[in-house]
Amino acid sequence: MTIDRRALGFGNSDRAIYAADPWTTRGRLYPENSSPTRSDFQRDRDRIVHTTAFRRLKHKTQVFIAQDGDHYRTRLTHTIEVAQIARALARALKLDEDLAEGVALVHDFGHTPFGHTGEDALHEKLLPYGGFDHNAQSLRIVTKLERRYADFDGINLTWESLEGLVKHNGPLLTKDGAGTHGPVPQPILDYCEIHDLELATFASLEAQVAAIADDIAYNTHDIDDGLRSGYLTFDMLEDIPFLAGLMAEVRARYPNLEASRFTHEIMRRQITRMVEDVIAVAQDRLSEVKPQSADDVRQASRVIATFSDAMAETDRQIKAMLFKRIYRHPQIMHIRAGAAQIVTDLFDVYMANPNEMQSHYWVDHIAGLAEAPKARHVGDYLAGMTDTYAISAHRRLFDQTPDLR
Repeated sequence: MTIDRRALGFGNSDRAIYAADPWTTRGRLYPENSSPTRSDFQRDRDRIVHTTAFRRLKHKTQVFIAQDGDHYRTRLTHTIEVAQIARALARALKLDEDLAEGVALVHDFGHTPFGHTGEDALHEKLLPYGGFDHNAQSLRIVTKLERRYADFDGINLTWESLEGLVKHNGPLLTKDGAGTHGPVPQPILDYCEIHDLELATFASLEAQVAAIADDIAYNTHDIDDGLRSGYLTFDMLEDIPFLAGLMAEVRARYPNLEASRFTHEIMRRQITRMVEDVIAVAQDRLSEVKPQSADDVRQASRVIATFSDAMAETDRQIKAMLFKRIYRHPQIMHIRAGAAQIVTDLFDVYMANPNEMQSHYWVDHIAGLAEAPKARHVGDYLAGMTDTYAISAHRRLFDQTPDLR
């Protein structure tokens, strides 16, 4: 499959007819006057960057906990890499770059400290009260938990940005109302009661490119970080034909290249090939679907921005390798157990004695709550913590804190 370069956007042309149009946005839950200098999607992106939740990402785990070293990706650096790839895809496909970037920047707001380990631990504690889902938590943050504006809770994003946040991985409901991947988290259903995000349709193409950019980013940087840590070796990469081909290409052009440069040359080629693959597939599917509006993209029978079958197989192989070699490595599992203990211990303490949260807002607003909303309140507080704050809080409350090294 080849790319038609004549059909590509390079930032100097009008948006495609199927792109989301910020000048005809479906608006915000709380109406606001428009800006004379920025589109509504630009304003969304700027609001996202200025949140407390965005700043906290710099001390939240991606894969390797910050104590492992300064050069590993954090949740923030991962988010920036996703946004860069999403913007490149959006530009090439003549989409609204600001909306794609905004969805990419906000997509991980709901992650707990210690990555998926913290999420699993908090989900276990909240299971009697509806569980915990990081995507639903992201929605809670931008619609309720950020408290910055005088007129409303949250940051009052446009319908399109919220839709992209909630549905960037595809529809949450089938046409007959069943959950596509199990029950839809209650916070999402509750919000849709007052601001319908149309859970049975696909999201905009801007949100779709943000979603596939997430896969491209972490497939690449987890290999990079894995090589840096020693959990991965170049010999292990040889087992995946796509990566073996990239390494052969780099060796042929740069014999005897030092390891760090060799790694970078592999990674940059991996990103390029994956991005170009998505562009080619999207162009092919757009020519089939022929959408005449962003709503036509939403009503399409399948996702448009995705990998080809061959690249999807490579994606599966890379994920399987990362799962086996890194995510389930005995040393990582040991660290994960300690991180889960920290989250579990803190939840139990805060439920038993909310005053230990040491925040006037969180303590004052828990008074008088019934068991379920009290647990959700504690979950909101814990989910907002950074790794460093959670470790510090645990050390203050307990005689012994797990060593996450």
